[in-house]
Amino acid sequence: MNYKVYVVGPKFQKFYTDGIKEYHKRVSRYCKCSLVLLKNEEDLFKKISPKSYKIQISSHGVQLSSEELAHKMNHLGISGKSDITIIIGASKLPCDEYLSISPMDMDLGLMTTILFEQIYRSYRIINNQPYHK
Repeated sequence: MNYKVYVVGPKFQKFYTDGIKEYHKRVSRYCKCSLVLLKNEEDLFKKISPKSYKIQISSHGVQLSSEELAHKMNHLGISGKSDITIIIGASKLPCDEYLSISPMDMDLGLMTTILFEQIYRSYRIINNQPYHK
């Protein structure tokens, strides 16, 4: 699987960046996952592949449990949709799916850190591995 996470907004505070790097390192054992920070939505439209399966994260999307997210990720991989684009911080775009981390509004850095943690957790669930050490 190949995940590209696009975040539209200001740079993150260092503690968010550190958390994202840690989960990026952990998830790299299971899949490719990249983070692209963009200043505006116009840049986003130039970057997204039209062939990619697009998921937008917003407070108005569908909420899933960790197990449901793991199942969805596994199903996408099995069905041949291995190029996944995840968008955070943009206004509602035409996407294949809209997911929510929480109905509450939160900092983009926190939302991105949680997303990377949930991707890692999903792969641990998919591989029947314990999450906590």
